[in-house]
Amino acid sequence: MGVITKLPQQVCDDCAATTNDRDAAPRCRACGGLLSLVHPPPEVRGAALRASFADACCARPSRTASGVWRFGAIVHPGAVDDAVSHPEGNTPLIGREAIGAWAGVDGLLLKHEGHNPTGSFKDRGMTVAVTQARRIGARAVACASTGNTSASLAAYAAQAGMTGLVFIPEGQVALGKLTQTLAYGARTLMIQGDFDACLRLVQEAGESLGVYLVNSINPFRLEGQKTIVLELLQQLDWDPPEWLVLPAGNLGNTAAFGKALEEAKAWGLITRVPRLVSVQAAGAAPFAAAFERGFDHLDTLTPETLATAIRIGAPASYDRAVRAIRGTDGLVLSCTDSEILEAKAVIDRAGVGCEPASAASVAGVRKLRAQGTIKEGDRVVAVLTGHILKDPGILQRMHVEDGPLSSNANRPILVAPTLAAIEAVLTSLDR
Repeated sequence: MGVITKLPQQVCDDCAATTNDRDAAPRCRACGGLLSLVHPPPEVRGAALRASFADACCARPSRTASGVWRFGAIVHPGAVDDAVSHPEGNTPLIGREAIGAWAGVDGLLLKHEGHNPTGSFKDRGMTVAVTQARRIGARAVACASTGNTSASLAAYAAQAGMTGLVFIPEGQVALGKLTQTLAYGARTLMIQGDFDACLRLVQEAGESLGVYLVNSINPFRLEGQKTIVLELLQQLDWDPPEWLVLPAGNLGNTAAFGKALEEAKAWGLITRVPRLVSVQAAGAAPFAAAFERGFDHLDTLTPETLATAIRIGAPASYDRAVRAIRGTDGLVLSCTDSEILEAKAVIDRAGVGCEPASAASVAGVRKLRAQGTIKEGDRVVAVLTGHILKDPGILQRMHVEDGPLSSNANRPILVAPTLAAIEAVLTSLDR
């Protein structure tokens, strides 16, 4: 007996209107609400469902080398046999004593999504979204991006043989991400505005020009991103931690994590859910501000933070993320750029490394532990969303240039070409 015999439907979050899994509309045709992919209950649950994921690795090694498509039966069962896969996923859970000590959490684990093919978690969602685009015969794929989404779209569109079109805010995308996007061949449009302006424009293009939108409002993107949670639970032998902490910008991951945990509990993969914590940069924290007001409403803002991957002032997945936080008794908080960069320096010097936005999760863990919210003995997993080389400009400002980011500088040392000079440096390091 198979795990899934019926295909999922796309269901509107607002009016519950349904459509099939091949409809290309980016939003509900009836009311304009966001769409979610709703799966029929699996025919097996609990231990049998968990075993099916392990069995898939053995039976389909060419496809299930992917940490996304291994879970294909509860991600996108209609597309497993024709997936556009690098492969992606299978990212490590990393423990470093120095990072845990700094955060005040013994045994802190880091789920490092920077180990994905293009260096960020976006690849998990993009493999599913681009697979869907090819499946329905889309003219092109398009996105608005602060950098990571565009790099991922460009790579997967190239692999699929499709046209990729990206909208980025002029002067606001880190060099590592922009060069990836250009190198992979996507047509890159630099918009005179911020990310939110780019997202508005690309949605209009999706509705009018027949291109397939693959931002995180796309329900297939979220299906791929929920495998971050499924995979880390599998790595923990399906014994959830008390806390799962992640950076938050457009809130697609928060929404995807909540969906993953809800389904995992309903289908017997786990018996309890961890508390989700979304961490925003203080200069781009509309979700955190709404949380403090009891989620009464969302006030959008003009964002400003060095953590460019989460520099978003009008998060598109707000309502979904609210449900995820409420459904897991979760929390939302913000950290300053200084706190985020301090966390980044600790992560980098532990030999792990991450881009600035990723470090927001660990900065948030430290803040919650200092407040006593995270208790001694609590098990915590923090998600790092991007690779250290995604933002080389920040690294240069932190370690090479003189300026406000130089407090943790590890500057190059100019020495004479002699053994005596090298010995002098070694002696100074021994002190």
